[in-house]
Amino acid sequence: MKILKNALLIVGLFTVCAVSIHAVQQEEGAAGSGEVSEKKINKSVSVTYEIKALPMPVNLEFAGEKIPLEDPDVYERMDRELLVNTYWQSNALLLIKRANKYFPVIEPILKEEGIPDDFKYLAVIESGLTQAVSPAKAVGFWQILEGTGKEYGLEINSNVDERYNVEKSTRVAADYLKKAKERFGSWTLAAASYNAGQYGVDKQLERQKVEDYYDLLLGEETGRYVFRIMALKEIMNNPQNYGFNYDETDLYQFIPVEKVKVDTVVKDFPDFAEKFGINYKILKIHNPWLRDDHLKNASGKTYYIDIPEQGYYPKLK
Repeated sequence: MKILKNALLIVGLFTVCAVSIHAVQQEEGAAGSGEVSEKKINKSVSVTYEIKALPMPVNLEFAGEKIPLEDPDVYERMDRELLVNTYWQSNALLLIKRANKYFPVIEPILKEEGIPDDFKYLAVIESGLTQAVSPAKAVGFWQILEGTGKEYGLEINSNVDERYNVEKSTRVAADYLKKAKERFGSWTLAAASYNAGQYGVDKQLERQKVEDYYDLLLGEETGRYVFRIMALKEIMNNPQNYGFNYDETDLYQFIPVEKVKVDTVVKDFPDFAEKFGINYKILKIHNPWLRDDHLKNASGKTYYIDIPEQGYYPKLK
């Protein structure tokens, strides 16, 4: 019996030692593989990707008005927006692509209305050049509220919403900005008022006893507003300086259209589209302001519907 106990004890000790050795080997193996993996990752990251501080452009201006970069607070705020928008690469590249498609529509209207070209970047930061709808129900490229749109003459109802019409909404934005410039005497303050409202900016100027946007203490959104516009202007005008490389063929293309006059009821837009060799989807892409699949138009109002020129979309089967 004593011999059996000794034998079992020896077997037990041997088993414990074997398990311990195996566990140590596994840990060493895991540690070794971890080091190799870590080295591979570090090497891969260091060779293929670098995050660099960005040099501040000299003599930045917005709409012909100098940005006082000698003010350290202004410098830091400008630097922040350049960094954020440069290193959000996918978003910046999408904006560059979309701008090639939509700036040819926006630019001539701003010029005709006497608005500095820099304000096209206001539409970029407002909506990303998409038909966005904000939580506050501001709509379209220029993020126009229903009350504001109606005040400036846009038709807004369940059948037609002209806030989605890029040309008409651009003219509304231009009208607003001209009035704001007359009120404040500054394009920079006019831009800030597009975000905070003219009354809101006026109130803060009076309360803080200053006359300049860059001297105002504002909330997070309005405080960043002009800096975001300027950052995207700088990046989109000089994309190669910020690491964006592409060919012209990579950009989204502007598609010329024919404007078709309509002053009657349209019972069925899919049928209407087919008459012009396109489908309903394409019709709505070019006319997002048409909010239904028909047009009521009991009053006989004149509308102009955009029909893309032939050759840009596949022919209907």
